[in-house]
Amino acid sequence: MKVYLDACCLNRPFDDQSQDRIRLESEAIIIILNLLYKGEWKWIGSEALEIEIENTPNIEKRHYLKRIANFVHKTRKIQDKESIRAKQLEEVGFKSFDAMHIACAESEKADVFLTTDDKLLKLGKRNKLNIDIANPVLWLTKRL
Repeated sequence: MKVYLDACCLNRPFDDQSQDRIRLESEAIIIILNLLYKGEWKWIGSEALEIEIENTPNIEKRHYLKRIANFVHKTRKIQDKESIRAKQLEEVGFKSFDAMHIACAESEKADVFLTTDDKLLKLGKRNKLNIDIANPVLWLTKRL
């Protein structure tokens, strides 16, 4: 199983945990990260994810995210193929970073692209993609 986690997922444990949904998503992401760390699944990352982490304004959070990202099994480099695909995705409404994340995940033939971003999830369901886009809680509950 190849799993791509976007930056929203990695940042979720830092969000206000007083909301049930956020707390559940945080727990699901921690479980997924643990399974990736143990090697039960492969974590696919990308240069786009590295750039987004590097641009995290909070220094402490950035340090944590970099440490977590050290466990990525394979990092997809952004090449012409990904840039072209990202432009196609932007034309149908995806934000530039989201489009690049999806393009990289598709190039690596990831089985799933996980995000906590509702707009991205809705847009992903409305468009034909070469990858499944899912919320980590819903996706994980189908696997356990």
